[in-house]
Amino acid sequence: MDEALNEAKVFKEDLYKQLSRIGKCLSSDKRLEIMNLLSQGSKSVEKLAACTDMSIANVSRHLQVLLEAKLVKFSKKGTYAIYSLADPSIVDFLAALWRVSEKQLPDIGKLKQDFLENLDHIQTLTMDEVQEKLSSGSIILLDLRPKEEYESGHISGAISAPIEDLENFIQELPKNAEIVAYCRGPLCVYSALAAQKLQANGFKAYRMEEGLNEWQHHFQ
Repeated sequence: MDEALNEAKVFKEDLYKQLSRIGKCLSSDKRLEIMNLLSQGSKSVEKLAACTDMSIANVSRHLQVLLEAKLVKFSKKGTYAIYSLADPSIVDFLAALWRVSEKQLPDIGKLKQDFLENLDHIQTLTMDEVQEKLSSGSIILLDLRPKEEYESGHISGAISAPIEDLENFIQELPKNAEIVAYCRGPLCVYSALAAQKLQANGFKAYRMEEGLNEWQHHFQ
């Protein structure tokens, strides 16, 4: 019996050591940012470096840690290494991490509130409200993510309007249009910035906090 108990103890300790491999990966804010970016679609090291304002060398080091924990994978496209999340379930894991963090850490809510209070009269619509307006054809839904992320997948009916091109895109919108903007989800504030810009140009504009992944989970 004592031998069996010892074996059970060793088994338990080994399991927790394996789980800690994931925990160690999550201890870096930059690795969390990389994983969030990859949840929107596959990206090269160079693209990840540009999106995170890190050097290619630093991004590569973070990716190596994520590879060792089997949270990401890569394939070769010519001379480029293209990275993606290792499994679709990791998207759900990141969403759960966000929900727990937002619930347990008051600082997150304060950060969001402080940021949005600096923007004038930005109204946030729920996913159900956006869906209802989409179904009735009463809004134009803008996807602010980069073109390649939009092409990888987007909310049905959304129009690609990358945030860096929004200034030019505004000129093509009908002035009587009602606009809703969305981006990469709760960790991205571009939708609020876009709604403010659209309002300043005379449009009735809203933001949606959620992104494609939240939308698909909500309406699945």
